[in-house]
Amino acid sequence: MARQCSAEVFLLSVLADTGTLLLAEAGLAGAIVHLEDDFTNILNEGVARLRKLGFDPTAKLVRGQPAEEIGNFAREIGADLIVVGHRRQSAFDRWWSGPKGAYLMDYTDCSLLVARNVVSDETIEALLLAGDQTKDEAAHATSDIPSS
Repeated sequence: MARQCSAEVFLLSVLADTGTLLLAEAGLAGAIVHLEDDFTNILNEGVARLRKLGFDPTAKLVRGQPAEEIGNFAREIGADLIVVGHRRQSAFDRWWSGPKGAYLMDYTDCSLLVARNVVSDETIEALLLAGDQTKDEAAHATSDIPSS
């Protein structure tokens, strides 16, 4: 979709500030630093995968409440669409709702797309290639049409 719309791609990773996280930091020195490193590695992997697919994404790691931070970032960059992934698990709440039952939709002014199906990089590459070939064929076909 980003390629079809010639859209910029941004990746945001939110390290949720929760009471559990703060307790872990108090009990295990460096727990938050380790967790932040894990989030950074995942974010970097996402950037690398998108670059392999021909995009030039901008990535950012923030700490806070996910719904609020996603909404803030969307406003900051002037997003038209937010895409979040969802797998059936309780962790979905971290994306969908905030600390007081506020929903991600309450923090955004743009459209929200929730993606539920896992799609491999190979499938995406094949679809992008097929789309590029269709564009090339259409461009070639219109260049053969005599102008009036």
